[in-house]
Formats: sequence, structure tokens, C-alpha cells
Amino acid sequence: MEELISRLADATIGDTFNFYRDGSGAEKRRARLAAYLESRREAQLLLIGEAAGYRGARVSGIPFTSERQLTGEGPAEASATIVHCVLDELGLEESVLLWNVVPTHPGTPTSNRRPRAAEIATGLPFALELARGRRVIAVGRMAQSVLDAPYVRHPSHGGAAEFRAGLLGFRSGGRRVRRFL
Repeated sequence: MEELISRLADATIGDTFNFYRDGSGAEKRRARLAAYLESRREAQLLLIGEAAGYRGARVSGIPFTSERQLTGEGPAEASATIVHCVLDELGLEESVLLWNVVPTHPGTPTSNRRPRAAEIATGLPFALELARGRRVIAVGRMAQSVLDAPYVRHPSHGGAAEFRAGLLGFRSGGRRVRRFL
């Protein structure tokens, strides 16, 4: 995983902000990501979203995770809160690896934007590398379109209940989840 993090820190993904390389705390974010990936090394399920958010991974370094969830301080991020609450409720928190198609942040320090096609193309190989040997669920339509993976509704903008119901369907075996080679 060290090599993946090194490549990620060196990557230029279009016009996105690479918080693993740039900005105050980049080294801390890389260390957090390394610890997170190591702790999920055996995770058989990979949830892949669209891109890092300005209140989430851009600050914390961990996909779908806010600084407040890690330290009790700093910004909270609504999608991250929902994702972790649902995973905990379903007993999946420790057995799921979270990632994004675009692992860096498209937007400004105070906003998100949709990733551009070239950013998706550049970020996707990181997701595919982590997908090897895992069951993959796309969180949101953009992730589904580029991964050709089963889909759950993204929890943002009123999608929490549908996100939960979608994951529950996978957990209960109600839907087939593709395993990447």
C-alpha cells in the first residue's frame, strides 16, 4: 500500500487538489490513509464513490470520513456521517473499504464540483487497483457508470434511506455483487 500512496501523492489528477501532496497536513493525511488501508487490507467489500469532498477526505485523508469522525473536532461531512452510521448499523463498518473514483478533491476549500472526464480517467486506475479481488459497489450513478458495478444511491441530498436500503439488499444477498479480478 505504501507504493500506492506514494503514486497517489505524486499524481496530478486534472484540476483537482491533491491533499496527499499539497497543503498543511499532507504528511498526516498520507499516514492516516496508510493506516486505514492496512486496517482494511482483508476487506472483501469496496464501496466506491465519485470524488473526495471538501469537508471529508480533503481534510481527513480518508474517503467518506470527516475530521470530526476521527478527532471530534473540525468539519463534519453529511455523507460521511451517513455512510459510517449505516455501515455500523449493518455491522459492516470494519469489513468495508471506502474509496472514490477520483481520490483527490475537485473544487475549492469550500465547495465541491463534479469531476471532469479526464480527472475520472486519471483517478480510476487507483480504484481499480483497490478493487482487485473485492466485491465492488458503486455509490452513486457516476461511479456506477465508470465501474460497471452494482449501484446504491449516494447518501447526499436526501438519499440516506435509499443508501441504507441498497446496502441492506447487498448484505442480505438480494443482489449480485461483481467481484473484480
